[in-house]
This record gives sequence, structure tokens and C-alpha cells, in this order.
Amino acid sequence: MTATPTATDPAHFRTTLGRFATGVTIVTTRDAAGAPAGLTVSSFNSVSLEPPLVLWSLSLTSSSLPLFEQCDRYVVNVLAAGQLSLASRFARGTAAERFQDLTLAEAPGGAPMLAEPGAAWFECRNRSRYREGDHLILVGEVEHCGYTDAPPLVYHAGGFDLTPALPR
Repeated sequence: MTATPTATDPAHFRTTLGRFATGVTIVTTRDAAGAPAGLTVSSFNSVSLEPPLVLWSLSLTSSSLPLFEQCDRYVVNVLAAGQLSLASRFARGTAAERFQDLTLAEAPGGAPMLAEPGAAWFECRNRSRYREGDHLILVGEVEHCGYTDAPPLVYHAGGFDLTPALPR
């Protein structure tokens, strides 16, 4: 146990949160002109089975904030362990750089999604948005989804965990 037991120290709180392993996603949508947009997100979770709801959060300082506040649909692309380069690519740079020479597919409802299959994908209607603390929490109503047998890319303690998945 560390010497600082409270969450009042932001660095301590962040390090403590990092002890929880999360999956890595790229959330994709279209801007008002129809161009693809997206970014790497690790704050993704299920909310409800009936109706099917998921959530993710976005920093209030993100340049993508206005886009995701206003978009009608988006796809949460859950990355597979072999997609580390995509996670890094979508974590920085401009939208044009992120999508340069990248093949996209269209989800059944029309939102753009990664053509290279990952571990799973969820096409969502942008159902609810809540400002809490320094983030916007987005709740998506899942309209379509799919998965593969690929093990997921995992983020833990400030880095990616590339440990191969254990056999089932």
C-alpha cells in the first residue's frame, strides 16, 4: 500500500486508476462534412443489456469534443492485441493523419468503422451525454455489434499489455 491513501493528489489518483486494466478502442464517426473522424479511447464499459447501452468518456479539452457531442452515430471499435499501431496512430495527430491510407468499412447504420477486424465493434446511436468533472460521458444505444476470436489489446499501468492471451 502506498503512503498517500486519498484521491486528492491527481498523480496518485491517476496511478491508482492505472492499476485497473482496460481494453483499448477507437471510436469513429463522421464530421458535418461527412469526413471520418475518430480517436483512441480506453474509458469504455457496458451499462445495460435491456436496452443495450455502453458508455465511454472524453476529456472536455479534447478537440473532438464538439464532434462527439453533436454526432448522431458512432462505432466503438475494440482493438485486438495486434492493433497496437492503430491505437498509437489514433492517440495523436490530426483526423486527416489518422485516416490517411486507412481502409474503412461502413457499419449497418452508416457510421464509419475500421475495416481491419479487431476484437469487437459496437455501432451506437448517441443517446445521452453528461458533463461530469473534466470529462463528457457518452452513453450509446447499441444498434449493431459483432466480435471475433482475436484477443483484445489491453492498457494497464500507463502502457499497453502485449502478453499473449491464455488458452481457453
